[in-house]
Amino acid sequence: MSATDTASLSHLSSVIAATSDAVSQNPANAQVVFRASAQAHDAVASTVTLGKYSVEVDEPPALGGDNAAANPVEYYLASLLSCQVVTYRFWADKLGIRVDDISARAEGDLDVRGFFGFDESVRAGFGEVRVVVTLTGPESRERYRELQEAVDAHCPVLDLTRNSTPVHTVVETLTSEN
Repeated sequence: MSATDTASLSHLSSVIAATSDAVSQNPANAQVVFRASAQAHDAVASTVTLGKYSVEVDEPPALGGDNAAANPVEYYLASLLSCQVVTYRFWADKLGIRVDDISARAEGDLDVRGFFGFDESVRAGFGEVRVVVTLTGPESRERYRELQEAVDAHCPVLDLTRNSTPVHTVVETLTSEN
């Protein structure tokens, strides 16, 4: 493990300890709000603003786009994988499990009949998502299985997929002068 990796893991330990202290002192400190906004452009593309960052989103031509950027379900897979990596790092540190390297890949099966409304019995989202996480390190299979169980129980994006999350949508309408 490099000096940079060791420093990063030490930083994670500090983050975990500081967060634990802050929440212990005031449970309200556990509540965090994340925000995003989107602006449509072109046929089906959008620019999504996430704090000080922005990402482009588009669709392939078969779904009406120009394929100028990843599509929303690809961003979901990216969100899931990046959240898995973060959660593996945090829980490895918390459980004292050494992980030298993490890589992950995912694929999901989507039946477009649900999106297009061709068959109302077909769900609009993924029917199944498969994730493969590869861990490199000196620990036993049992220790890495313990880590996987902790990650499966605590990964926020995985939780969004496995559990129903209430979403309340309000449509605001503005009239435009022609």
